[in-house]
Amino acid sequence: MPITEDEKDKDSAHSNIDPGNKNYEFADLSRGTASKSVGNLDFLLDIPLEITIELGRTKMLINELLKLGQGSVIELSKFAGETLDVLANQRMIAKGEVVVVNDKYGIRLTEIISSLERIVGVK
Repeated sequence: MPITEDEKDKDSAHSNIDPGNKNYEFADLSRGTASKSVGNLDFLLDIPLEITIELGRTKMLINELLKLGQGSVIELSKFAGETLDVLANQRMIAKGEVVVVNDKYGIRLTEIISSLERIVGVK
């Protein structure tokens, strides 16, 4: 099929464009709208976190695990009366002690982990 004059004009117009050179459009930052949206972090307040209160840990062999039955006792790493770890998404954020509130267990925070310690813990 023969090429029309319009198609020749389009091909010659595109042949001058460097494929590595792309034109981008950027938002006008002089109005200050971008800085307002970056500064507004309220949307983060609705992100759900998993909060875990850790009573203790232990390690055991699979053989020992298979021998467990009803009434078995597993010894944990923490001592009685020791503070419990409060974790948010598996990162320690605080320590506390067990309390009972309306017939349910709760935790009274006794120590909040500092921001610096939390940041170091992430690395």
